[in-house]
Amino acid sequence: MSQMDQLSARSTCPNCAEPVESGDLFCGACGCDLSAVAPAAPDRPTLAIGTPVPPPAMPGWPAAEERASGEPSAQSAGDLPGTDSGGRDLQAPVRHDTPAGAADGDYPLAAPDPRTAEHSPAVPPGAKLCVACRAGRVDGDGYCENCGHAQPRERDHIEEELGQVAAVSDRGLRHHRNEDAFAVSSTALPDGSPAVVAVVCDGVSSATRPDEASAAAASAANESLLAALPLGTHPQQAMHDAILAAGEAVNALAEESGAREHDPHQNSPACTIVASVVAGGLLIVGWIGDSRAYWVPDDRSAPPARLTEDDSWAAQMVATGLMSEAEAYADERAHAITGWLGADAYELDPHTAAFKPDRPGVVVVCTDGLWNYAEAPEEMARVLAPDAAVRPLGAAQVLVGHALDGGGHDNVTVALLPFAMPPQGAGSPYRTS
Repeated sequence: MSQMDQLSARSTCPNCAEPVESGDLFCGACGCDLSAVAPAAPDRPTLAIGTPVPPPAMPGWPAAEERASGEPSAQSAGDLPGTDSGGRDLQAPVRHDTPAGAADGDYPLAAPDPRTAEHSPAVPPGAKLCVACRAGRVDGDGYCENCGHAQPRERDHIEEELGQVAAVSDRGLRHHRNEDAFAVSSTALPDGSPAVVAVVCDGVSSATRPDEASAAAASAANESLLAALPLGTHPQQAMHDAILAAGEAVNALAEESGAREHDPHQNSPACTIVASVVAGGLLIVGWIGDSRAYWVPDDRSAPPARLTEDDSWAAQMVATGLMSEAEAYADERAHAITGWLGADAYELDPHTAAFKPDRPGVVVVCTDGLWNYAEAPEEMARVLAPDAAVRPLGAAQVLVGHALDGGGHDNVTVALLPFAMPPQGAGSPYRTS
């Protein structure tokens, strides 16, 4: 087709699409030179498979320049026309911190971290960083503001060793927080001989703020014992007073809450307690609730013993002869407690007992999160490490691991308090009742 034939066949302007007459050399609307006709596209030979094909240029967009290798180069944002949602021309992005030696247009952009791109907040200096995404800040409730992951709480797993006493507490595998608490300490009697203390508390899950209740009770009982024993108070009397002090500390939590605790859907903060003191050749235990203390002799051929009696529905059934121990503890009501520390508890009457062992051994002070998996004294002795008296922390870790391996349905807390025989001829300054 000749150039005139192309002009004759043209019916619209190629620039503004306005109608044109046959023979017009210029468009009457926009003045476009109609005689400038693009040459006919040459035949395109078939390309070999695998040969890169440059993409066709979009109307109004500059064609991509080809590199020496024949591969089309990418275009920068500033090369492409466009408008934003308000119809304004898009501006080329402003570049900051261009690396030294980088040519204009060659600024390398790092690939964004998918964990931090667009949605993660800036973490200010000193803020706690999420352990899951390592990008978000942890809020006051313990959750990541970026990915929402719950953070490990400080009390999820706690270990402490102090001389010859050690304790381990773990959240377990099913609970969302650890509602147990413990305190271990030591002091001296008036004659200079040592007194070692272990306190373990278990928050009542159906109560309000059980984790605060157990922490307050353990701390108050421990402080009371440390204040009384150096003054020469008999350890059994000191234990009785310490449990009363723990009860007052838990009651104070309800008073702090005011009217909120009178909500019929809320119970007062509450917990159980068990504690042991080794002092002056005596072994003293005190408790309220169903946390327990066991005696395991170093000589495993000697019989172990349970030193406490539960304040529970199952224990009442056994004590009254209505059920055997096996039947009572198999009942779903077995762990319903009849005694606890809390503002809504009955009149507080601490249980205390004093023993004078005739051989060395270890006192196991624990919550039901452990003894559910080693209930009988013989079972507890079997899972307690033979070297518990010299390695109490390692032995406590093993006991917690035993509970977790068994299912870890509850929080697990155990304190181990070795009892050593007093030197030959040294008698106890106290009498047992």
